Amino acid sequence: MYEVLAQADVGTLVDAVNTTWALTVAFLIFFMQPGFALLEAGQVRAKNVGNVLMKNMTDWTLGVLAYFLVGYGVAGIVGPLTSGRAIQDPFAYMANPEGWVTWLVGAVFAMTAATIVSGAVAGRMNFTAYVFVAAVMTAIIYPVSEGITWWGGLLAINEGAPNGFVADAIGVGYLDFAGATVVHMLGGLAGLVGAYMVGPREGRYDENGNSQAIPGHSMLLAVLGTLILAFGWFGFNVGTSSIMGGDGAVLSAQLGRVALNTTLGMGAGGVAAMIVSAAWQGKPDPLWTANGLLAGLVAVTGAVPHVSWVGGIVLGALAGALVLPTFRWVVDSLKIDDVCGVFVVHGSAGAIGTILIPVFSTSGFSATQLAMQVVGVAVIGLWAVVATAVTFAIADALFGLRVSEQEEEEGLDLSEHGVSAYPEFVGESGGSNAGAVTTDGGRVETDGGVPVADDTAAANGGDAE
Repeated sequence: MYEVLAQADVGTLVDAVNTTWALTVAFLIFFMQPGFALLEAGQVRAKNVGNVLMKNMTDWTLGVLAYFLVGYGVAGIVGPLTSGRAIQDPFAYMANPEGWVTWLVGAVFAMTAATIVSGAVAGRMNFTAYVFVAAVMTAIIYPVSEGITWWGGLLAINEGAPNGFVADAIGVGYLDFAGATVVHMLGGLAGLVGAYMVGPREGRYDENGNSQAIPGHSMLLAVLGTLILAFGWFGFNVGTSSIMGGDGAVLSAQLGRVALNTTLGMGAGGVAAMIVSAAWQGKPDPLWTANGLLAGLVAVTGAVPHVSWVGGIVLGALAGALVLPTFRWVVDSLKIDDVCGVFVVHGSAGAIGTILIPVFSTSGFSATQLAMQVVGVAVIGLWAVVATAVTFAIADALFGLRVSEQEEEEGLDLSEHGVSAYPEFVGESGGSNAGAVTTDGGRVETDGGVPVADDTAAANGGDAE
């Protein structure tokens, strides 16, 4: 074997290494899926855990089929269509084994965008309607976002080819390295719109419109999910950066910067959220710290190769500090029941981090680039809101968005799937913590005796994917 390697030319070795690395990156990003599943499962009531797990499996299983059969081709149409380039057989990848690894990398990004939505609508959405939404997310909504950016479309500058229409008008291309807005803000906004259209869970607001605690059932699962996501994020950011050139050298001089800013961003986000939660609630809260860690990661995802390490810390800290007050604004002022807080972690954090890239850029500040970042965030955000609203409206017309009050009360595990994730804690009604009561110590005991944190500690949905 070693003789064969020694005789191989550099180009062959480089191709082999890059292909293997791309697959490794795809596997790392796929491992974020169990992270999402654990995180969401921990933040919902015990009677809805099976439903959350089912949605996460559906995101992947149905999503990869939709992205292969439709989505990847849609991205290949949208890119040229919004830049004046000729469309070159966008579905040719189906018969081209050399492109299948690239497709897989795109697929795991698409699944991330789709999975974010499930956390916002947990606990009351019709499963069939959700399946429809997940299919559209991976077949159309995400591919359009991908097409107008990474496929050389509307917001992109293309070397040796016509630029995207908006990028050409402004004079620079949109910067989003690994998907802070293309993936995360898109999913966060989609989740916010979905949560608004589905409506709040029963009991989320009292007769005066004040938000009421609906605690999640497991801080342990939520924090473990957070740390698994953080691990997968190194594939998301660092893995995207590392490739080899024709001479066998690692082309990414930026690789160290990407790794550093990814790590500093998550650290700063977690610390900032911990400080804010302590000031806001009197004690530092682990779930808000987890929120901040993830928000910090989202904020730097688009910026990691472009900003200084100071920028990585500031962007992560800003996103983490804003998680708790932004969540309270969404829940208390907008009256939107975003169960897992996906908007504050993915939506607003992605937008803020991406807009501020020019402020901390290693190339120096550029007003033109700042204008492009604002326009790009607005374009992707508008697409996310409009496309998601239309999709949920169609799902409502076809299937109905909500389960009945009785089904919601007994839990979606039983009503939608006929199962229970915790059968030892479920009574005859199937509602494993339907009879939860709050003690003076601020804890909640389920009817199965399982304690979980109350709303002030964010377990009502303050924690996010």
